[in-house]
Amino acid sequence: MPKNKYLIPFILVTSLFFLWAFLHNLNPILIPHLKKACQLNDKQSSLVDLPIYLAYCVIAIPAGLFMHKYGYKKGILFGLSLYALGALLFIPAASERSFPFFIFALFVSGSGAAFLETVGNPYIANLGEPQRSEQRLNLAQSFNGLGAMIAPLIGAKFILSGIEHKPAELAAMRVNGQLDAYLQSEANTVKPPYLVIASVVVLVIILFVFTKLPEIKEPDANAHGTKFSWKVFRFPHVKWAVFGEFFYVGAQVGLGSFFVKYSRYVADIPEKEAGEKWFIALAGFMVGRFLGTFIMGYIKPSRLLSVYAVINIFLVGVGVLAKGHVAVYAIMATPFFMSIMFPSIFALGIKDLGEETKMAASFLVMAIIGGAVAPYIMGMISDATGSIQVAYVVPLVSFVYILFFGLKGYKIKPARI
Repeated sequence: MPKNKYLIPFILVTSLFFLWAFLHNLNPILIPHLKKACQLNDKQSSLVDLPIYLAYCVIAIPAGLFMHKYGYKKGILFGLSLYALGALLFIPAASERSFPFFIFALFVSGSGAAFLETVGNPYIANLGEPQRSEQRLNLAQSFNGLGAMIAPLIGAKFILSGIEHKPAELAAMRVNGQLDAYLQSEANTVKPPYLVIASVVVLVIILFVFTKLPEIKEPDANAHGTKFSWKVFRFPHVKWAVFGEFFYVGAQVGLGSFFVKYSRYVADIPEKEAGEKWFIALAGFMVGRFLGTFIMGYIKPSRLLSVYAVINIFLVGVGVLAKGHVAVYAIMATPFFMSIMFPSIFALGIKDLGEETKMAASFLVMAIIGGAVAPYIMGMISDATGSIQVAYVVPLVSFVYILFFGLKGYKIKPARI
């Protein structure tokens, strides 16, 4: 755990984990909401995930270069500024009821989150004793779990209207000239929440401006070669970790993004009730992070990662094959066992890299693009088969890869020349 001299920096940087989790976990609410407000199909609505994760892919390397040159604090301030700007752009996007405008706003916020995550993960991992980096990062990521839990609750309460018209009713509204007004009222519900989000982020910017952060210097290791090298993939555990984060984030986002639709399909659960159920699931995610941090004091992170992967393979298997509330509850249980996966893979992937930690961190953040790829594939499968339940085979395959990483891929081996 952080020493006293690092306590305030640890708390402040940990707040960033909450913010980027909040951004990501509003998407399961935005997907059905924008599908309704902008009249989209499943494949189109899955694109709500794309701008944030595309931003991670595009911005992660520039963010790593930026913090390598200017340091962690300037990277944090720049990331927070982009995050706030993107939130403010939701207001004109809603006024125009323009799906491309919404996508652009999400890309700007996602770019800010990419900066924050590229900075935050390695900063926390290196803010203390190296041998406890996985445990320390899991503790910080526990507050990521808090953001993940609160976001869908707030979204379900303040964004989702609970009004669900059938196609025939929408057609009648179009004939009566009432459709545009209804759709505009749906789009406008995003304005107050995103104005509040922008205001909170500005407050966090002010706190960072007036707080001194220690600049963490990773130890150089001559055996690791040139600093900040693109050759970081000569370390096999970095490569497997990048794939691990790609598959993990794909599974996490895919499971949540279509949960509202999935719950309606397998158990005929209304959208607001499904949003509340996902809030309960993400409460399990947060509890899992805190409990996982404690368990890692007794069980190796790689071993716990493997055990949790096996459990989620079983749970998603039930979700794919079963019907009714059993299937819904199986999917709701997965976030608890996903809880330790991202920080554990991340910490194991940057282990013993010295100054090259920053480059590896950039690639690991880029791998979050999996959060855009998996939902899109799931949307395609759903549109092609007429079954969102069949599409849940995508996260099932992802957990199989994570099991491989926990058993073998994490092992540090000599660099390949």
